[in-house]
Amino acid sequence: MAAHEGKVDGVAVPIPHFGAVLLMDEWERLAARLEARSDIDWLERPMVRFKGEPGEQATLFIRDPSGNALEFKGFRSLEQIFAH
Repeated sequence: MAAHEGKVDGVAVPIPHFGAVLLMDEWERLAARLEARSDIDWLERPMVRFKGEPGEQATLFIRDPSGNALEFKGFRSLEQIFAH
């Protein structure tokens, strides 16, 4: 895990990190592609946060080859991005 971290929905997340927001179907395809690879440096495997609440989101964290923490989030509706 990163030298610094925060908590979101009870889960530690690396700080700082770069984040990208995707629609859920795009996120699901990306998550499946990453999980099929053996060379991914996982910080947090795919999971759902705030399940059943406004702002429900799928998320995963990986580290890129340069050591940067990357977060990919998936939403069913982009209007929910700032619900939490």
